[in-house]
Amino acid sequence: MPRTVADKRSAFRALHEKGCFVLPNPWDVGSARMLQHLGFSALASTSAGLAWAMGRPDNTVTRDDVLQHLRSLCDAVDLPVNADYESGFAKDPEDVATNVTMAIATGVAGLSIEDRNVDALSELFDLAFAVKRIRAARAAIDKSGHDVILVARTESLLIDPKALTPAIDKLVAFAEAGADCLFAPGVREKADIAAMVRALAPKPVNVVAIRPGLDLAEFADLGVRRVSIGGGLARAAWAGTLAAAERMKAGSLDGLDGAASGKLLNDTFRRFI
Repeated sequence: MPRTVADKRSAFRALHEKGCFVLPNPWDVGSARMLQHLGFSALASTSAGLAWAMGRPDNTVTRDDVLQHLRSLCDAVDLPVNADYESGFAKDPEDVATNVTMAIATGVAGLSIEDRNVDALSELFDLAFAVKRIRAARAAIDKSGHDVILVARTESLLIDPKALTPAIDKLVAFAEAGADCLFAPGVREKADIAAMVRALAPKPVNVVAIRPGLDLAEFADLGVRRVSIGGGLARAAWAGTLAAAERMKAGSLDGLDGAASGKLLNDTFRRFI
């Protein structure tokens, strides 16, 4: 029996209470349904993956693009969906709150808000203003009456990989402002991940696996609650397509030998009809 939106949100909240889980990032309805079929417990959208599927570079999708995408994902699967909601598609806290309310209406079980300046993507909002934005997002969720996980995210380590302490300090401030889960993409070393987890305990920490090396058990040992992959699956899919297409252009059709069978895909997706 399909789960209600409330059921999905309750299940997502429970996943954040203990253990460590993988949060893969589909880029369309088909990939979302395949990930459900494979047995994952929750999903997260990827703004980069969506942009590439639309033939655009990252950071160019609009709020309305994303809202439509989130609604499609949430309606297509029985799993909780966490929204990659970029910087809330707004600068001022009151506008962030308005846009968060719109995201909640799509059926998401969680959403992330970044501290990247929407008017200058190479810059971050300062701490005080970023905290105001997280407080506004928190207030919007509370006002809605829906149990949606608020993930506060700083992009500081993507700008300066050595700025671990400022990144942790910002996440601590976000936690105090009402964030349920904290996220700083770019943290890689075991010692840095462990330090981040300790500083933010008991709040759960998300780590994005942006390079090979650590497996899920190692992340769990470090105290990480959830592991996402950003646009990783989308990039892997594009890599397979590009490799096959390049061989085809050179005159060989052998690049299609490793393709998934039509029967496998049809049998899997028929279960969702």
